[in-house]
Amino acid sequence: MILTDNILTIITFLPLVGAFFILLTPGQDEVAVLNIKRIALATTFVTFVFALLMWGLFDPDTADFQFVQNSPWMGEVIGYRMGVDGISVLFIVLTGLLMPMCILASWDSVKHRVREYMVLFLVLEMLMMGVFATLDLAMFYVFFEGSLIPMFLIIGIWGGKRRIQASYKFFFYTFVGSVLMLLAIMAMYWYAGTLDISRLLAVDFPESMQIWLWLAFFASLAVKMPMWPLHRWLPEAHVEAPTAGSVILAAILLKLGGYGFLRFSLPMFPDASLMFSNFVFVLSVAAIVITSVVALVQTDVKKLIAYSSVAHMGFVTMGIFAGNIYGVQGAIFQMVSHGIVSGALFLSVGVIYDRMHTRDISAYGGLVERMPKYAFAFMIFTMANVGLPGTSGFVGEFLTLLAIFQVNTWFAIVATLGVIFSACYGLWLYRKVIFGALEKESLRGILDLSPREMLTIVPLIVLTIFFGFYPAPLLDTTAASVQALVDQYAAATGLAAAGQ
Repeated sequence: MILTDNILTIITFLPLVGAFFILLTPGQDEVAVLNIKRIALATTFVTFVFALLMWGLFDPDTADFQFVQNSPWMGEVIGYRMGVDGISVLFIVLTGLLMPMCILASWDSVKHRVREYMVLFLVLEMLMMGVFATLDLAMFYVFFEGSLIPMFLIIGIWGGKRRIQASYKFFFYTFVGSVLMLLAIMAMYWYAGTLDISRLLAVDFPESMQIWLWLAFFASLAVKMPMWPLHRWLPEAHVEAPTAGSVILAAILLKLGGYGFLRFSLPMFPDASLMFSNFVFVLSVAAIVITSVVALVQTDVKKLIAYSSVAHMGFVTMGIFAGNIYGVQGAIFQMVSHGIVSGALFLSVGVIYDRMHTRDISAYGGLVERMPKYAFAFMIFTMANVGLPGTSGFVGEFLTLLAIFQVNTWFAIVATLGVIFSACYGLWLYRKVIFGALEKESLRGILDLSPREMLTIVPLIVLTIFFGFYPAPLLDTTAASVQALVDQYAAATGLAAAGQ
């Protein structure tokens, strides 16, 4: 069928079609601005529908790449290669889910340069989809690094008072490490003679070469996640970014690093991954504990949630490099869950910021009296963020802790402290913002969630609870691909004999 044969191309480049129509929309008056918003919303919604269709057509019983397209492009070197497996398909669906919500969240808050804002978001969606859909290593790098440019502009133009500094720090931190990854990609081509990811997965790189390739990729992927102590750019970028920018930054862009570890580091450099696994565990546990403690002393709501994201990404890297089925399954589930929950938390912060124009925790208190719907929604996302059983946040953390327990008990014990700390800062934040007496005069006229805001938040509540009680749709989708990855890693490193 034409549709199934080209569905990844449609999903990836449909946002560009919407951006083109926005650029052709004449006028700057209110009617023109409303039409621009409608085109952006319709484009992202249709893209999401195609992503759901792709997930529905996806066969979870095979680890092979599906919906594959392979055409020559730049001679025999770089090709137009597209395809997804169980590791990448969920990230495409997650991206498609959150983009319409970002457009809705920006509906009233973005007042100037609306045309440029919507175009940048659609270009950003195209680049993120490309990262998860491409099977060419050179095109992966183009999509991976290209995503920096729209986010750089979104923070720099529509951000807060220190937006210029935050945008430059975001760009240079994440770009510098990626130069090393580009050199590694060139070395891989010279050795293997191909940039086809599906073929590179079968190449046995020498152990000495794996070490340098692993380090080069790590330099880029660790900053992108970001791992501690390379996270310094993230809190400031979150604080200064507009609400929708923070949502995409936390929910999708941070996942590019984890996806890269799963797609490249573990299967292509297995010996190096095993060699550096304890190093990754130390950084992961440090991220979980240290950034959780730092979150406890924050006075800015966004900055607290930003440090929380770094801590939760520590569970992801810990699970990935555990190298067993629980760890990899848990890491993927944790990334999808964190995308939903962190995106919802930043949307929730945007709701009160749009009303009060401050993110200072001390400016709030007693909102339950005026905003009961908001209080309920914020409670669900806070409980998921601290890993309460019955929410999606519990499943990923439990699986990754179970995985690391099989590898190293002490790392598991220390990482569990992060769960306790997350409950401390999460419940403290909720109490300060939602409970207490409504003493501040400025809060007495604050309004509860509007229908538009309900439209963005309610679906995320449903997904958070649904996947908490019934995680099978996500776990079943990834099962075959994860099993193949773990088997390949075990065979290459000799871990199978050790029962890991």
